[in-house]
Amino acid sequence: MELDFNALPTPCYVIDERLLIKNLEILQSVQQRTGCSIVLALKGFAMHSLFPLIGKYLKGVTSSSLFEARLGYEKMGKEVHICAPAYIEEEFDEIMQYCDHIVFNSFEQWKKFSPRIRQSAKKIECGIRVNPEYSEIKTPIYDPCYQFSRMGVTLKNFKPDELEGIDGLHFHTLCEQNSDTLFRTIKVVDEKFGDYIKGMKWLNMGGGHHITRPDYDIETLIQSILFFKEKYSVDIYLEPGEAIALNTGFLVAKVLDIIHNEMDIAILDTSAACHMPDVLEMPYRPNIIGSGQAEEYQYTYRLGGLTCLSGDVIGDYSFKQALKPGDKLVFCDMAHYTMVKNNMFNGVNLPAIATFNEEEGFKIVRKFDYEDYVGRLS
Repeated sequence: MELDFNALPTPCYVIDERLLIKNLEILQSVQQRTGCSIVLALKGFAMHSLFPLIGKYLKGVTSSSLFEARLGYEKMGKEVHICAPAYIEEEFDEIMQYCDHIVFNSFEQWKKFSPRIRQSAKKIECGIRVNPEYSEIKTPIYDPCYQFSRMGVTLKNFKPDELEGIDGLHFHTLCEQNSDTLFRTIKVVDEKFGDYIKGMKWLNMGGGHHITRPDYDIETLIQSILFFKEKYSVDIYLEPGEAIALNTGFLVAKVLDIIHNEMDIAILDTSAACHMPDVLEMPYRPNIIGSGQAEEYQYTYRLGGLTCLSGDVIGDYSFKQALKPGDKLVFCDMAHYTMVKNNMFNGVNLPAIATFNEEEGFKIVRKFDYEDYVGRLS
């Protein structure tokens, strides 16, 4: 069933639950074939109205902060993991209330907080994040293993004599990558940290696995998981965020004006800076239904946002028909790293959030207004 976006307000994020279930079924099959556990990384996708659905397939969530941990605990109610570069002392007791796994970024953090964990009536499993100093990521801002990275303990700084009470090791070195990269990475992890993995209960292979991408090699992922499970008899965790929501969401926007400055420019009621920040940060160019590359079709436009940031530009697109104010454009793959990163710069309102399924059709989950803007300011 093809979606008719015309009835929706703009701007509006839409999650197609049919596509989300398709992704979740792929992830569930990996769990069934390997016995691994997959948890949702909230940093990528945290639409909690869908947590009951996601919880039918995955084992829980992983978080990077107190608020994410609390969200997963309250809204999904399954396993809650946390991994952060450092923990705020005043928040740690509350973090322990919500979390089943706590991963420390340094032995210093482990030493600082381990007395509290040992005194806790709740059973909390703890891990150390390691940095294998190997990655294949081209963009430094997303590379946890670049020179001087603050992420994880290198082999040179690893302290085997301080592992008492540690249940697992954690590594995260991927970003939107296929399983061939993972397979090369695990060889390095095994070479450097294998002697310590053999004494662990579990190994967490982090996120960045693009498992639900059409060209993803699932068989090599299976092989990589089983390599550690069979060699060391450890439980394996994966914590993708993007793979859960990949290609499941859209952002519906409207053309507000057409201007000309050596080329045609369409001003939209959405914003790269506010509503899809990764367009500027990565950077990348999202696809639009019915559009082409610049000059591919007859009418080419530069699409710009409605903020005062001069660089609030989404990209250059071509269309078979000329655009006019009131036309709606539908951006693809807008579920992950949009809602979790958007902002109200310039006082620009946030997009509404909607879902679609066969039984209910479109359903508006949330709209935002002035109170959301003023409530986060002082």
